[in-house]
Amino acid sequence: MQTMIGIIGGSGVYQIEGLEDATWATVQTPWGAPSDQILTGRLNGVPMAFLPRHGRGHVHSPSSVPYRANIDALKRLGCTDVVAVSAVGSLRADFAPGDFVAVTQYIDRTFTRDTSFFGPGCVAHVSLAHPTCARLTKAAVTAALTTGKTVHQSATYLAMEGPQFSTQAESKLYRQWGADVIGMTGQPEAKLAREAELCYASLAMVTDYDCWHPDHDAVDVAAVIATLTANASAARSTVAGLPAQLAGPRAPCPQGCDHALDHALMTAPDKRDADLLAKLDAIAARVL
Repeated sequence: MQTMIGIIGGSGVYQIEGLEDATWATVQTPWGAPSDQILTGRLNGVPMAFLPRHGRGHVHSPSSVPYRANIDALKRLGCTDVVAVSAVGSLRADFAPGDFVAVTQYIDRTFTRDTSFFGPGCVAHVSLAHPTCARLTKAAVTAALTTGKTVHQSATYLAMEGPQFSTQAESKLYRQWGADVIGMTGQPEAKLAREAELCYASLAMVTDYDCWHPDHDAVDVAAVIATLTANASAARSTVAGLPAQLAGPRAPCPQGCDHALDHALMTAPDKRDADLLAKLDAIAARVL
């Protein structure tokens, strides 16, 4: 199997110098339209696909991002490995604005989003004990370290619904829970990637200290954008460095991400809903 890297991120991330045969592709999915067209091409010989999570021009809120369509579209295009790039607030004094953070765990506090491809008529349960892929995370960290930025190699991400930022009481509570960073888009993205048998890694850029820190003001969009803009070059360099880490024949994932559905399906074959099975044609074809 050949590696194809999918990148989910902001508008500055897919402007990668040297991307060959760059084409904006329209992908239809049974779950509706993805956030935007997907930019496909090859970088240093490795196929890549870039998906703007919020759509170009930032038209989707964290709650309205079509997460199922986005993951389905990347899978349908042939992606094997997905690296998500996002902005987060820091819940730790040593995770400073401008730092990069590799997410390894999640606490999911979202409540309005479609969190699974499966449901009545085809029930499935996948393991999320380790919700990101260790192999892919290591590759993303290695690429990020070449930029000279501080990279924290393990973090727990508190996924909140938004679109409002946290209250101070919430921010302090999440610190007590052991969360390291807070964001609005990490879930259900990671859950859906696991159901789709895609290796998934999350590399977050710290933009602020949320609102718990006594020496920093409350979060505002202007400050977030300023930090993101300052970090855009490093983010692009990180993405550009991924092909060197992932090139060559792709071995099966040691963690089993690409076989997450092996023992996940619960519904008896003769009881499965034909309409739902049709929608799972890209996601679960291997086991259906």
